[in-house]
Amino acid sequence: MEAKLKEIVERLRAAAPDNLKAVVLFGSAVTSEFSAKHSDLNILCIVERAGAPELEALHSPAQWWVQGQNPPPLVFTLEELHRSADVFAIELLDMKLRHRILFGDDFLADFEVPLQFHRLQVERELRTDWLRLREAILASPQKKKVRLGIMLGSVSTFCALFRHALIALGQTMPGTKREAVDAIAALTGADPSAFHAILDLREEKRNAGGLDIEAALHTYLEFVEIATNEVDRRLEVK
Repeated sequence: MEAKLKEIVERLRAAAPDNLKAVVLFGSAVTSEFSAKHSDLNILCIVERAGAPELEALHSPAQWWVQGQNPPPLVFTLEELHRSADVFAIELLDMKLRHRILFGDDFLADFEVPLQFHRLQVERELRTDWLRLREAILASPQKKKVRLGIMLGSVSTFCALFRHALIALGQTMPGTKREAVDAIAALTGADPSAFHAILDLREEKRNAGGLDIEAALHTYLEFVEIATNEVDRRLEVK
């Protein structure tokens, strides 16, 4: 990972020596939960200008990065990032709390995220991803492999939203996905066993052969439903 990070920074700096102001690694890659198999290397580039010529200059290093099975770098001016804080409150709070500066100054240390908008985004995204989970179940073939893939593909998103729900509720921020699941379970009384099973599979602590996938899916869906409704109710009271 370190070699890849060093090379993308070198390529970005060579492509935009005067325009590039900072490069930031954010997300699970800067936590103990990073998994080379499941986690992305998420990069944010802060630039002085982000017009068509400047984006064109960054195309070659970005293409190299994407060809390595990484998400495209996010490109913002610092002013744009500040103006986006009310829209991307969850993402920017995550960046602020979990980041590593690869190049430039640590502008995120003093970055302000409006928490009133954070609360609204938590409610909206929990509802939205709950509905997407339902849609995925309805639209997919009734095959165990497919349904397991739905849970594996969504578990990180829900764990992140659970973590932010706890922040919005004034709870202590959990450090790991499991801690977020357990804290939500304690808050709501929902059964966390399916989430623990899926996290075990992601971390290769168990194999899928011993898992009752249909039963796990029912428990997984129920946990998301209970958590979404209870968080919504509690945030409305607050």
